[in-house]
Amino acid sequence: MEYACSIFKIIDDPSSFEYNAIIRGYVKDMNSKEALFTFLEMLEKGVDPDNFTYPILLKAITQLSAIGEGTQIHGQILKKGFVEDVLVQNSLINMYGRCGKIRHSCVAFEQMAKKSIASWSALIGSHANLGMWDECLRLFREMNNDNAWRAEESILVSVLSSCTHLGALDLGRCTHGYLLRNLSGFNVAVETSLIDMYIKCGSIDKGLSLFRKMRLKNEMSYSVIISGLAHHGRGKEALETFEKMLEEGLKPDDIIYVGVLNACSHDGLVEEGLKYFKKMREHGIVPAIQHYGCIVDLMGRAGMVDRAFETIKSMPMKPNDIIWRSLLTSCKIHQNVEIAEVAAKSLLHTHSQNASDFLMMSNVYAQAKRWEDVSYIRTQMARLRVPQVPGSSLVEVRRKVYKFVSSDQSHPNSQDIYEMLHQMEWQLRFEGYFPDTSQIFLDVDEEEKRQRLNTHSQKLAIAFSLIHTSQGDRIRIVRNVRMCSDCHGYTKLISRIYEREIIVRDRNRFHHFRDGACSCRDYW
Repeated sequence: MEYACSIFKIIDDPSSFEYNAIIRGYVKDMNSKEALFTFLEMLEKGVDPDNFTYPILLKAITQLSAIGEGTQIHGQILKKGFVEDVLVQNSLINMYGRCGKIRHSCVAFEQMAKKSIASWSALIGSHANLGMWDECLRLFREMNNDNAWRAEESILVSVLSSCTHLGALDLGRCTHGYLLRNLSGFNVAVETSLIDMYIKCGSIDKGLSLFRKMRLKNEMSYSVIISGLAHHGRGKEALETFEKMLEEGLKPDDIIYVGVLNACSHDGLVEEGLKYFKKMREHGIVPAIQHYGCIVDLMGRAGMVDRAFETIKSMPMKPNDIIWRSLLTSCKIHQNVEIAEVAAKSLLHTHSQNASDFLMMSNVYAQAKRWEDVSYIRTQMARLRVPQVPGSSLVEVRRKVYKFVSSDQSHPNSQDIYEMLHQMEWQLRFEGYFPDTSQIFLDVDEEEKRQRLNTHSQKLAIAFSLIHTSQGDRIRIVRNVRMCSDCHGYTKLISRIYEREIIVRDRNRFHHFRDGACSCRDYW
């Protein structure tokens, strides 16, 4: 760029062509501020922007998330009469979407007289970028209703991401079929997105099958499969895959090492985890805070709470909220009140305002029967107005995703669901099931505790699935919080009674329930 700029400066009377070239160069070089300054210079010298100038400029604004400047440029586009240009319109859709102004993005799309596949791609990509997964799938269906459009790879990657986050395996399979019918071959990015989708929708074996069939594997595809095996509790396979990657001459990066250390943590492979943590430096990687987080989690899960705490104190950087939260979780599991209090106080200093931190500390005190401290924590939550996100469960039935929250009665089939719950509970009693009320940390009677447990979102999702799926069908559930011990034991028994495989993805990992057992071996 330095040499390009020196040439540009000696041009006596640069036209829009030369200005576009230099602005494009700055944007490509991720120097968007200089791109905007060059555009201002262009205007000051009386050089009129053309339909090629604005798409480049809007890309610079997107990189800076400068929505104010983007709105001003939109005004210029209207004045200059370029609003009907398809390339400019697509850039506007993308700019507004990437800057979080999705309503403006939709308006820009709706105003287009002759929409293109690129404009659909920009709109769907904008929704995916903001995590609006349901809307992303709705737009894809709308696009498909008009047979004039054939989805390009970027759209399908966004759709696959939506299926991945929603745990919508059937929709993901349909997208895979669409890819097979409409594309002659897949590039590494699409193949990796497919693998990621299958893994995160609970179909680890299908993901592994696609990975093994890949003709060309890169660091990203290895990262996805190693991380996937880790979260499915197949730590030893993840480590074997990592060693194979090294044999093939691929160099691991810091992200891959996070997957490797997570694999050790989820399987309780303490010695292996410490060995790989030391091995990072052999590959020129200095451990970052996320790697220390994995080590703290590894030790904490294994009951080495004191050692995990010592590791935090010896870290070369300041611990963040994730590190302290990991330690607090370990303290809750292994009932270490003293270190839990240190972790909780440290979390308050990070100003994370996470409801789970307060609830976890409340639970630690409740386990120790320190009810006054429980009351104090709850009062603090109310005083600070800490927002609580209710626990929820997503389940896909007949290519549609349904959401349940605890004690949910909003579903049209609520009566049938609760009748099914009653039937399940009746059968569970013959199996010796008794609710694990130790996880209800409130000073209330046992009957109220059992009532709260009976209507957890995961149980409602299972009941709904048993009603609306065929015998032998797998049930796949995505949770937004960690599974409680009662839901874990409950689901193990249900898998045996109803002869179903139930796959649950919670905030930490996957649980595969089959024949009364779980893949996590009760270590999670």
